[in-house]
Amino acid sequence: MAAVSKYLTAKNSAVAGGILLVLYFLKQRRRSAGLNRKKGSSNDLKSEQKDGKKERAAVDKLFFIRISRIVRIMVPRFFCKETWYLLLIALMLVTRTYCDVWMIQNGTMIESAIIGRSTEGFKKYLFNFITAMPVIALVNNFLKLGLNELKLCFRVRLTKHLYDEYLKGYTFYKMGNLDNRIANADQLLTQDVERFCNSVVDLYSNLSKPLLDIVLYIFKLTTAIGAQGPASMMAYLLISGLFLTRLRRPIGKMTVTEQKYEGEYRYVNSRLITNSEEIAFYNGNVREKQTIHSTFRKLVDHLHNFIIFRFSMGMVDSIIAKYFATVVGYLVVSRPFLDLSHPRHLTSSHAELLEDYYQSGRMLLRMSQALGRIVLAGREMTRLSGFTARITELMKVLKELNSGKYERTMVSQSEKDASEKLTLIPGSGRIINVDNIIKFDHTPLATPNGDILIRDLCFEVKSGTNVLVCGPNGCGKSSLFRVLGELWPLFGGSLTKPERGKLFYVPQRPYMTLGTLRDQVIYPDTHEDQMKKGISDQVLKEYLDNVQLGHILEREGSWDMVQDWMDVLSGGEKQRMAMARLFYHKPQFAILDECTSAVSVDVEDYIYSHCRKVGITLFTVSHRKSLWKHHEYYLHMDGRGNYEFKLITPETVEFGS
Repeated sequence: MAAVSKYLTAKNSAVAGGILLVLYFLKQRRRSAGLNRKKGSSNDLKSEQKDGKKERAAVDKLFFIRISRIVRIMVPRFFCKETWYLLLIALMLVTRTYCDVWMIQNGTMIESAIIGRSTEGFKKYLFNFITAMPVIALVNNFLKLGLNELKLCFRVRLTKHLYDEYLKGYTFYKMGNLDNRIANADQLLTQDVERFCNSVVDLYSNLSKPLLDIVLYIFKLTTAIGAQGPASMMAYLLISGLFLTRLRRPIGKMTVTEQKYEGEYRYVNSRLITNSEEIAFYNGNVREKQTIHSTFRKLVDHLHNFIIFRFSMGMVDSIIAKYFATVVGYLVVSRPFLDLSHPRHLTSSHAELLEDYYQSGRMLLRMSQALGRIVLAGREMTRLSGFTARITELMKVLKELNSGKYERTMVSQSEKDASEKLTLIPGSGRIINVDNIIKFDHTPLATPNGDILIRDLCFEVKSGTNVLVCGPNGCGKSSLFRVLGELWPLFGGSLTKPERGKLFYVPQRPYMTLGTLRDQVIYPDTHEDQMKKGISDQVLKEYLDNVQLGHILEREGSWDMVQDWMDVLSGGEKQRMAMARLFYHKPQFAILDECTSAVSVDVEDYIYSHCRKVGITLFTVSHRKSLWKHHEYYLHMDGRGNYEFKLITPETVEFGS
């Protein structure tokens, strides 16, 4: 007894020490947060409040509204594949609960037979268990199958919906270049969607099974030991659940911050890979290492704080949701057996009392474990609220961008120029779709953040009239083309132009898609689109010959050859491939942005002559003297808000040269 007493004393001391340690960590966390708030400036406080509002993540009414909207996307109809998987999971959960009850009863009978030395009873109940094993195994694996398939179905539905919105029009461009609310869309569309779907399905399973267990065990226990025992356990669930939910509140926001830092860390690594050649030329490896280490350190510090907080919460969770729940269970199950005046002591033998105790005790233990799982499920729900907040923010931004709204810090001019400030309203301009004409009518040319490049742009170009666009860097040449391509909003006036598909942009560094050699010429069309247009592979061969790339087809041997064309083709070959692509699409207008800088003069001359021959009107940005003869007008921007749109004359060519 002395040894037992010493053991219990030591155990109680350990538990008390653990509680004190938890309280210490929580106190230190609050103190640290208080010091940070005192050290921060008023601007930092405003920024934190703004971020807090944006990243609000808690299990509240807003969380249930958000998740219900997302669930309607993942389960679009009552009769769909996801519904059947939900029903399968529910059926398997019910079946597994009944299997658990049967195993408790059968296991009790096996132990009673062993204690009572009943060979026949032992063989009978052991044979029953062996017979039931395949059924129980089948139920468990059907449950796993349903859960995994449902996770995959949810991910497919949600991913498809988000990409439909993300790749609608130019939304993918606007999110990265016009709107600054979502910094890492790739992280949200890949990892966060997967984790959200897994978390939703796991929560469904982790809540459904314990709830079923509780209902069934309450029914069984009420008939065995009365209603007071299960009622006491339910009261404990309510009190402990409310207490732990209150303590877990920071988890949601910490999850949001974790995913944000993970996205930033991925972003700096992807930038290193994308710009590896330029960085190598600059010997920028040390500087990039500092950037990566700085971003990684920020992530590690947050994860360290998160681990400490979860350690603290884990201690509290274990004590309240597991061990204390078991203590309450022992108190409840022991009451009718320790009460000698209870009727069962008068009508039951010692063996029957033992069987009742084992069976009731195990059921109550399972019930207490189920209650503990429900309490702990609150932790997963709090974490889910973080993913839900991020997915909801993405959906909100996508919806607003597709409706023409974006948010960005507007820095049009400094305060000293406030008197000259022009009121800019994104999207206030009017776009009129008319074929064979481009006309800017009193249109201000401005960047998305409000920097005014030209206050009042007015000129008109009809099909057949080529225009050379020139001026220093930063004067607005690329901005003009982004407005023409409807990538940037109009801040006033009107723009008359053909529809998007009738303008074609050819950049200095053309994009080569993943796919076959044919795909490089017909991009963004597919092979089916090419067939619908009635353009044969022989015509594609002529386009390649026009830009002196016929040898590429001979070298590769087939139009269906797949390569990494960004690496296989040289800079000049990529530029000529882009011109072959231009000939294939035959737009009304083409914007050529230094797109022949790596092409010889004779090939360039042929390309421009061929464009005029097939009726493609050109807007060209180039500093080559040889190109002036292929254009009728020039648009010169001086970079100080002024421009000239004039007819090209021999004197103009001499001035431009």
